[in-house]
Amino acid sequence: MLKVNATVYLREFLIVCHLGGGVPLLKALVIDDEVSVRSLLRNCLETDGFSVLEAATENEALDIAARTDLSVITLDLYLAEGDGLSIARRIRGRSNVPIIMVTGRDDPIDRVVGLELGADDYITKPFHVREFLARVHSVLRRSLPSQPQSELSTGDAANGGAMQFDGLTLLLDQFELIGRQGERCGLTTADFTLLMVFLENPKQVLSREQLLKKVAGLEWEPTDRSIDNRVARLRKKIERDPDHPQLIKTVRGIGYLFAWATASLVNMSDLDLNT
Repeated sequence: MLKVNATVYLREFLIVCHLGGGVPLLKALVIDDEVSVRSLLRNCLETDGFSVLEAATENEALDIAARTDLSVITLDLYLAEGDGLSIARRIRGRSNVPIIMVTGRDDPIDRVVGLELGADDYITKPFHVREFLARVHSVLRRSLPSQPQSELSTGDAANGGAMQFDGLTLLLDQFELIGRQGERCGLTTADFTLLMVFLENPKQVLSREQLLKKVAGLEWEPTDRSIDNRVARLRKKIERDPDHPQLIKTVRGIGYLFAWATASLVNMSDLDLNT
């Protein structure tokens, strides 16, 4: 079974990238109409080494997101000028940047809708700075490629690798999926994370609670169907026939099972990608 250590790989990946110069590697966009909240999050993120941009309205947020290579976005759901869910939908339509939803209401419906739109995590106000940073680090770990300790070395962090299964190729350093005909399948960060969970746990039945915890760090509730929606979205990208899935099997009353026994780990130099 493939074993990975995303935390170790993230640290190695960032070290390799930082060797290139003194420009901040990670850029964050804080979207909130409260000046005090933006200031708090800016100070928090800058202390942690981020370069931080701010937006108070939907138009400002979409403009910055369109012209900036961002590492993470924090997004207030309820803006005076704009709708957080609309912003998330439009950003996710063109980018896989991790999005953390921030709201003053702990509403399960908001959480489910946000996750279904492709948000990677959800946090309610008020929150502790340490909890916020932990959530940011968590989505960054999930958005960067996981790395098998036994087969890829520290130096490979800059070169990346790939995993192949059922005619598909998953590019670990780009979190992109190459289809059976050589097409790029457009994985979101949430898609990539869910697929990695399945690849790390082949032939194992995973409950909805386990999947939601691994993918989003959230507790599952019986009425929460967000993980089912994520699985359905991923099936459309990896199954030969999504209506009759052979890779991600439903285990009634429990959850899901990834039926492919072993994914092959290959070096990027060994791939012939005509894309």
